Amino acid sequence: MLTALLSILSLSVRAEPQKPNIVLLFSDDAGYSDFSFQKAVNNNNFLTPNIDNLASQGVRFSQAYVTAAVCGPSRAGLITGKYQQKFGFEENNVPGYMSKSGLDYDDMGLPLNQITLADRLKALGYRTAIFGKWHLGDAERYHPLKRGFDEFIGFRTGSRSYFEYDDKKLPQVPQNEKLEYGFGDYREPKQYMTDFLAEEANQFIERNKDTPFFAFVSFNAVHTPMEAHPDDLAKIKGLSGKRKELAAMTIALDRAVGKILKKLTQLGLDENTIVVYTNDNGGPSDTNASVNFPLSGTKANHLEGGIRVPFIIRWPTKIKGDSSYSHPISTLDLLPTFVTAAGGKISTEDDLDGVNLLPYLNNQTTEVPHPTLFWKKEVRAAVRDGDWKLLRYPDRPAELYNIKLDESELNNLAHKYPEKVRELYKKIFEWELTLERPLWQLKREYEGKAMERMDAYRPAAINVM
Repeated sequence: MLTALLSILSLSVRAEPQKPNIVLLFSDDAGYSDFSFQKAVNNNNFLTPNIDNLASQGVRFSQAYVTAAVCGPSRAGLITGKYQQKFGFEENNVPGYMSKSGLDYDDMGLPLNQITLADRLKALGYRTAIFGKWHLGDAERYHPLKRGFDEFIGFRTGSRSYFEYDDKKLPQVPQNEKLEYGFGDYREPKQYMTDFLAEEANQFIERNKDTPFFAFVSFNAVHTPMEAHPDDLAKIKGLSGKRKELAAMTIALDRAVGKILKKLTQLGLDENTIVVYTNDNGGPSDTNASVNFPLSGTKANHLEGGIRVPFIIRWPTKIKGDSSYSHPISTLDLLPTFVTAAGGKISTEDDLDGVNLLPYLNNQTTEVPHPTLFWKKEVRAAVRDGDWKLLRYPDRPAELYNIKLDESELNNLAHKYPEKVRELYKKIFEWELTLERPLWQLKREYEGKAMERMDAYRPAAINVM
């Protein structure tokens, strides 16, 4: 009798679906075409075999968007599944660039009333960790360990050196740039930062191989400062200056991704682990020599090069690999996709703007995930509605493009279709009525730079070799 009961219980345990592990690989300021899987021109020496391998095993998205063209707001949208303007996180939280009329720097963080992706997964029984860049508030109350993460090894601000700060330099380094283990334990890495973050992520995966885990690997690569490892720099031929540094830093990024993917395979976890690779915004071509070809624009503006990013998702047991998806998606979609895959429920009361991507990837629906997407930063705004995209500026007429026919945004159609311009203006206005006022604002001189057209980085003018 006891044997039969144990047998039934055993069958019951085996029948229960196993929650997938989740690994989010998130790079910083990478150019749209600076990966060989993107198959773009002008990316000589940007060979990324490990990310390419992930792309060949998963789904490649040709129209994946972030929610903002700069780091902090983009991350706020991703981690909440909501347009970050709904809760006032519209600007980058960068000390020195803030208006005196705004909040003090310590008050600039992800509002505490917002539920994060880590909060939701932790409630579903996941062990959660973030490695690397945080950039959602430096003050103690915004700390990752208070926002749903069980573990944190990284830095609170938006960038730092890739190398160890020595004892002479360390006293001059702002506290938020120092490498932090958990809360308040500051120790400098002995490895190149990109490799270090991969090693720490792998140790977390090893420790939690028998329980569902969420690892958010938030690389600072390839954000400035331009600091490549000498061994990687020696591998780059035919390039010079920032472009050479960037190519070498990209080698390290790809190597780090490869280490994490290899660890999942070694532990037998790869089949039931959702792995996503994407980037936080378009490449800042003026500061790190990244290339967003064939897209116009760059980080900090709403042209495609500022908001469209490489995006891959792999989940072998649930999603068909070596495939592509061409409809617009958003990093807003990561939260509802991950939570649903983990067995959680998303309700209308959650007020999310992202959608669960799984039905779209598994052909369970013929609808598109996002008929309309929005972007806004102060008075600048953009809307993607079907194939049409309108860009609203404070200092010149709006621009209208058909993205399906003109993804490089070279042919402004605003004069030809004034009714479409008015229609899309109205959509922006209606969306703006649902938003909060920005909690802080940039100084005007900094915002002015961000509003530049960046015509030098249009496809016809690219000269990076």
